[in-house]
Amino acid sequence: MSAQRWTALFLLSIGYSVALLYGQLSVPVVVTLALLVMAWMCVNRFPHPAVRAFGHLLFIALTAGLASHWLPGFFSARVIAGERLSPEASPYSMYLHLDKPLIGVWIALACPWVFIVFNPRRWAVVTAITLPVTAALCLNAAVVMGIVGWSPKWPEQAGIWAVNNLLLVSLTEELLFRGYIQGGLQRCFRRLPYHDAVAILLASALFGMAHMGAGWEWALLAGMAGLGYGVAYRLGGLPAAVLTHFGLNLLHFSLLTYPTFDR
Repeated sequence: MSAQRWTALFLLSIGYSVALLYGQLSVPVVVTLALLVMAWMCVNRFPHPAVRAFGHLLFIALTAGLASHWLPGFFSARVIAGERLSPEASPYSMYLHLDKPLIGVWIALACPWVFIVFNPRRWAVVTAITLPVTAALCLNAAVVMGIVGWSPKWPEQAGIWAVNNLLLVSLTEELLFRGYIQGGLQRCFRRLPYHDAVAILLASALFGMAHMGAGWEWALLAGMAGLGYGVAYRLGGLPAAVLTHFGLNLLHFSLLTYPTFDR
C-alpha cells in the first residue's frame, strides 16, 4: 500500500475512533458492513466487467444511504447542540457521524488509483496557491450574497469542530468527490480531449448538488469551491485537495459568520 493510502486510512481510523467514543452502533450495521465487503470483493476480486460494475453500483447506492444517514444502526453523537457561535449567527449543531466515514474507508481500500502520487513539496506548493484563491473567491462571494459577514472568533468548540471537519468531513468528501468521482471520470474519459477539465466540472457540479439541501446559495458556493478542490487534486493529489477543503472551511469558521446569518 502507498504511503498516501496508509495515511488516509490512519486518519480515517482516528476520526472514526473519536466519533465512536461519543456515539454507538447497533446490530443492523452488520448488514451495511457486509454489503460494503461484497462491493469491495466485486471490484477487487472478480475480473469480469459486469461484476466489477455491479460492485461500483452497489457502493454508490450504499454511499447515498450513508451520506444521507438513512441506513439503520448508526447513532451519531451531537457534540454541539444548537449554539450560536456569534451573536448574529443561526444556531449550529454538529454531529460526529459514524456512517459517512465508511465511504472514505471503502474508497481507500478498493480504489488505489484515487491516490495520485506527488511529493510533499508538490502538493504543498499547489495548496499554497489553490487555498487562498479558492477561499478568496468563495468567501467573498458568500459575503456579497449576504449569507455571512465578518465575525472573527475561536469558540471553545473549535477543537472538536476541527477534528471532525478535517477527518470526517474534508477527507471523506475529497476521497469521494475528487478521488472516486473525479478520478473515475478522468479514467473513463481519458481518450477524450480535455478529459481532465470535464471531470473537474462534473465532479464539482455533483458536489454542489450534494449541498442543495442547505439552499441554492450553498449549492452554488459548494460548486465553486469544488472547482478549486478539483484543480488541487489534479495538480497536487489528495493531500492538496483535503488541505484546500479544510483550509477554506477553517477560514469560514474562524473569520466569518458560522454557519450563516440568522434569518
